[in-house]
Amino acid sequence: MTAAVDLPHADGVSHDAVVRLDHVSVRRGSAMLLRDVSWTIGPADRWVVLGANGAGKTTLLQVAAGTIRPTEGAVALLGEPLDGADLDDLLPRIGWASAALADRLPSDERVVDVVLTASYATVRRGVERYDAVDETRALDLLAQLGCRALVERPFGTLSEGERKRVQLARALMTDPELLLLDEPAAGLDLGAREALLRTLSRLAADPSAPAMVLVSHHVEEVPAGFTHALLLRAGEVVAAGPLAQVMRSANLSACFGLPLRLHRHGDRYTAKAALLRLP
Repeated sequence: MTAAVDLPHADGVSHDAVVRLDHVSVRRGSAMLLRDVSWTIGPADRWVVLGANGAGKTTLLQVAAGTIRPTEGAVALLGEPLDGADLDDLLPRIGWASAALADRLPSDERVVDVVLTASYATVRRGVERYDAVDETRALDLLAQLGCRALVERPFGTLSEGERKRVQLARALMTDPELLLLDEPAAGLDLGAREALLRTLSRLAADPSAPAMVLVSHHVEEVPAGFTHALLLRAGEVVAAGPLAQVMRSANLSACFGLPLRLHRHGDRYTAKAALLRLP
């Protein structure tokens, strides 16, 4: 399924698309992690990718980030075909936040250095030199995300909610053209989750913010202001397109494999199992 339509140039790549996947499949041994996925992300799009555990969401995000190559199909990132692209030039233009990355961040590193080191794609400050403009940007991002008081704290002393906001600042440090968030609200309590979702909603509303993709398996974690949704089941696209069209009870039921009733509350969603009548 193609999630958006745009016109390719003569070289076959859409230069208006931040990401374009054409009939992408990913196989690992006998397991098909993604099957025939076509997906286009525009520069102003804010996507949520929903699906159960094992649906292929993280694999899809890794393909969109250029960190894994598809077994079949073609990928274009930031206007360049992935095959033959200079990844050293490409990857700094993509912001990434995930639990796997968070586990690699040193617990004794100062928060400001956790953000700064994204400029060199490292996780610990070493001999690399940073300009005053880099330090100013890191401090400004932390302040914008409500982390002004955390600047000198060791990363390992932060609460889970504080760590999530610092990771978001780190992902934005290089002024990326694409921001990929892999289950950013996982492990948060209700208050911390809602605080993070408010932050993401403000970011989504900023016209200067990059294209965004957020992966989750909870509809309650879809931030207000997101524009599109892609639903995955067993590596295949169930539905994709504008949020209002995709977020339907039937699509969600097909995605998770059980009858669900989806409810919309303003710009947010909840879902419950549909009650079945007994004979």
